[in-house]
Amino acid sequence: MPIRRIRELIESSLAELAPAPLLVAFSGGLDSHVLLHALACSPAAVERGLRAVYIDHGLQDDSTHWAARCRGYADALGVELLVREVDVVRRSGLGLEASARRARYAKIETLLEPGEIVALAHHRDDQTETVLMKLLRGAGPEGIGAMRPLRRLGRGWAWRPLLALPRAALREYAEHHALGWINDPSNADQTIDRNYLRMQVLPRIAQRWPEAESSIAQSAAWARAAAEFIDAEAERALARIQGLDPATLDFREWLALPTALRDPVLRRWLRALDLPEPTHYQAAELVRQLAEAGEDRQPCVRWPGTELRRYRDLLLALPPLQFPPLDWVADFDGHPLTLPLDLGTLRIAGRTQRLDEPLQVRFRRGGESLRLASGGRSRELRDLFQEAGIPPWQRGRLPLVFGQDGTLLAVADLWLAGDGMNLLGNDSRIEWEAASAPGRPASLARAIDLAGALS
Repeated sequence: MPIRRIRELIESSLAELAPAPLLVAFSGGLDSHVLLHALACSPAAVERGLRAVYIDHGLQDDSTHWAARCRGYADALGVELLVREVDVVRRSGLGLEASARRARYAKIETLLEPGEIVALAHHRDDQTETVLMKLLRGAGPEGIGAMRPLRRLGRGWAWRPLLALPRAALREYAEHHALGWINDPSNADQTIDRNYLRMQVLPRIAQRWPEAESSIAQSAAWARAAAEFIDAEAERALARIQGLDPATLDFREWLALPTALRDPVLRRWLRALDLPEPTHYQAAELVRQLAEAGEDRQPCVRWPGTELRRYRDLLLALPPLQFPPLDWVADFDGHPLTLPLDLGTLRIAGRTQRLDEPLQVRFRRGGESLRLASGGRSRELRDLFQEAGIPPWQRGRLPLVFGQDGTLLAVADLWLAGDGMNLLGNDSRIEWEAASAPGRPASLARAIDLAGALS
């Protein structure tokens, strides 16, 4: 009997959870109403500390009225209800439903105490829909594995205790207990892909293959197990090929990975750097360019929010870079000078007085040379950059310090010419404090060490 099944499933699932309070995501619809009712009837759930949250997306005219109805339902069950509003910003490439879901989860994350568990009412029909949606979008094992019964969410956990049950079991439970759930009219809108799948496609599949739903759920479980295995292997592979700078990895080692690992390693790497991930086409283009570009090339693949660039043996990941205008020039008297864009501040450390004659700061235009030792020969800046291993795209973002006669005295805080040392004094030095990672990435650390040896 579904009523007994749901209660037994709730109790057995609760017993496997770490001891932590519960927060129920409650929309007032049939599914979440069943879940809240079942948990409120469970002494084990109530003893943990049970509360609920209603997220008002403001997308329906009746959403405020629904919030009041949900409060009434929760009060009748003796459960505290939080009501929170969210602004749904439609993101590029996402439909309204997906944008609302992101906003909802983001708000729930802010409500979770450390270790707290949010209970979600997804069931087997939802799992089936998710698997098919992922297949239609070309997902791999991670996507086809669909929803996990338990996963990390912010400081807490997302828990789906009803995932093994069909929607019909929840409806029977709701009707048995005469639960007055809310019917959201958007669930009948067949312009929404998931609704179309639910109302038009799945009934025909079930008519021809009655066991399709349970078979798809089983396939999702197999895919989830495969995805978890691949994820563990990807973690080990990334640790092996990642550079000392976390934003780099050995591109040849990455290309040599098995096809099943290459994409998961790339995405794990980018997620850890908080950079957007590529589409499948962009990932394939990255493989093509890295495999075909000659040693003298620096291939670059871009997508919104991310650039991947190859230099020598390394693949570097970084946010899109901006470059200062070639005609930008500023006087520099030794006190902190704010550089354009996100390039930080330049100053002379160890000197309290301003320079008698201000120097000038600008950025590379090409052809510059530097005399590292007084009376020594000048070195092309291009050659110094190559010897120090500074990637080409970083060279145009390094501030250059010139004397009144146009002589190059310093390159950021990498090199100081002999004439610059005489001008500043032995106890003074130029300091460059970049405002953000793209201005002075960690990959410059090796260059700075080499620069010291060259000077």
